[in-house]
Amino acid sequence: MRPERSLSADIFQVSTGTSEPIYRQLIEQLRRLIAGGQAQASDAMPSVREVATALGVNPMTVSKAYSMLEAEGLLARRRGLGMVIAQGSPDKASQENRLELLRPGLQRIAQEARQLELSASPVLALFNSILKGK
Repeated sequence: MRPERSLSADIFQVSTGTSEPIYRQLIEQLRRLIAGGQAQASDAMPSVREVATALGVNPMTVSKAYSMLEAEGLLARRRGLGMVIAQGSPDKASQENRLELLRPGLQRIAQEARQLELSASPVLALFNSILKGK
């Protein structure tokens, strides 16, 4: 068994300009972190207060996300110590499964590009630039 490590609140980012509720953004981000292998079983989650403060959101929003993730079996509560990634959480997902996690966001972006009447070439170039961190 590997030693426990603590995740920091900066694993999360929220976008207030979208229609997706913040708690759903947190849930989806943690699912992706687990699927990508950045968050693993027994990793300690940052506290609700720490995440709420770092993101500038209501602690109840973070608590709701954590509770829903616990109900899904992705998080486990340790009495007096907080939440951890559950032991039964899936290991790093296959590339195909990780790509499927991107599908909803990419479909939304594709729809927005069509609404803006942008052709694929500049959109893909912009995406490639963003993906490379530029």
